[in-house]
Amino acid sequence: MLKIALPNKGSLAEDASAMLRAAGYRQRWDLKDLVLTDTANAIEFYYLRPRDIAVYVGEGTLDLGITGRDMLLDSSANAREVLPLGFGGTRFRFARPMGADIDETGLDQVRIATSYPGLVRAYLDERGMSARLIGLDGAVESAIRLGVADVIADVVETGSTLKKAGLEVFGDVILSSEAVLIQRNGATDPAGMGQLLHRLTGVIVARDYVLVDFDVPEDRLEAASALAPGLEGPTVSPLAKAGWCAVRTLVPRKGHQGLMDALWEAGARAILVTEVSTARL
Repeated sequence: MLKIALPNKGSLAEDASAMLRAAGYRQRWDLKDLVLTDTANAIEFYYLRPRDIAVYVGEGTLDLGITGRDMLLDSSANAREVLPLGFGGTRFRFARPMGADIDETGLDQVRIATSYPGLVRAYLDERGMSARLIGLDGAVESAIRLGVADVIADVVETGSTLKKAGLEVFGDVILSSEAVLIQRNGATDPAGMGQLLHRLTGVIVARDYVLVDFDVPEDRLEAASALAPGLEGPTVSPLAKAGWCAVRTLVPRKGHQGLMDALWEAGARAILVTEVSTARL
């Protein structure tokens, strides 16, 4: 039976379970459950701390896991990324006191506070820099004000938290992270992994597309189809109304509102957009 580690709490846990449900797998309803068996798909799900998942997978205790790319790299576990999952996106940046004379080329011997010392150390080593890393468990933006560090390395979303603490980002992005499916280095693909990858990929693709239906006069079909050609071409069916046809096509989610405007201008009517839960393309 395939054994998969999942985050036990937080936004990663919620999004991972939602994706797996969309892919046709059972998921827990009681957050106190630590193990769930999906007999129909021959899978056992183990709910663990996100930071521990890479360790379990790297040791071969569990076949696969879903965790953040940041946590995988920070752990130095014997595991690799198999598939990016498209949720849980974060960016890691350096931050300094506003106006401070510190840049990305001058981090040698600087004290850097971070919750991800393994990740930051790897970044510095790749660039031949040395620094004293101060490992903290969250709220690292207070480290500079309290005199523990000169610089911090942390997750940055809007930057508003840093500004409130009198800090500003500098230098390149240390890492762009997201949720990823991971596997032990050198492991043989277990039974059921191929099906899992197909299903997860189907959900990922479906989230990037929507289904568009519209009616259009036959003499304007070519122009409308050029706007929404689909993947292998649109599906076209005659309507009971003479001289009209119905069109169904798959289009990218991004920009679909503008596409609807363009279709209307091209003569299409009864334009409908439908969510796609999963796909095989």
